[in-house]
Amino acid sequence: MTNIKIENLTKAFGDRKVINNLNMEIKKGESLVIIGGSGTGKSVLIKNMIGIMHPTSGKVYYDNLSFYDASKEERKEIMSKIGVCFQGGALFDSMLIWENVAFVLTHHQKMPAKKAKEIAIETLALVGLNSDVADLYPSELSGGMQKRASITRAIATNPEIIFFDEPTSGLDPINTNLISDLIIKCSKELGSTTITITHDMNGAKRVANKVAMLYKGNIVWEGNKENMESADNPYLQQFINGKTTGPIEVEVRA
Repeated sequence: MTNIKIENLTKAFGDRKVINNLNMEIKKGESLVIIGGSGTGKSVLIKNMIGIMHPTSGKVYYDNLSFYDASKEERKEIMSKIGVCFQGGALFDSMLIWENVAFVLTHHQKMPAKKAKEIAIETLALVGLNSDVADLYPSELSGGMQKRASITRAIATNPEIIFFDEPTSGLDPINTNLISDLIIKCSKELGSTTITITHDMNGAKRVANKVAMLYKGNIVWEGNKENMESADNPYLQQFINGKTTGPIEVEVRA
């Protein structure tokens, strides 16, 4: 299992720093939820942690190995331990569901299609989708089923680390709770370290054992979810209680 450390991470687009000298440690087996409003840098942070974006400066370590200083083979080894459930699901429209789920197995691990499909069907069952779904296209599934299928793709390789980017956005309360329960399942039953980014406080409280709040590209509060309500932090209290006045509003106005 892998520990993650982020050290002085900055990502700038021109003069605008979306991630600003951020430091954080994520211990193996943790279920970390990163909360914060839209535009606070949550998705950008994940993209910098997995190589979709390259940081302007700073380091990302996986078990003391610097991701951006690592060789191509070392990065490949790190990524083989990681699963990602992208915002919106990001399923390939032209592929059947089983082909989506088995994408890494067939394209990167070069597994034969027959075996990969068997694994895909077995993994779909873990998220409550039956074998009939395997031969459908994403457009033939409801939004909630598409989300579950994208989670299946993220866990098909039994990753040590799983990133969930706004996994419950756009879902009704029942499907929101269902997806939250699946994240808990990944953490507890698969033993994976999970990093979930969301602005949904109900989902955050449901899945987290540790919470970090991101604001203007940096961590303004970090701790156990049990301590959120009593924490003496004006940014956190404004956000979790949905208050229209407070330091977030003042700084946005400025």
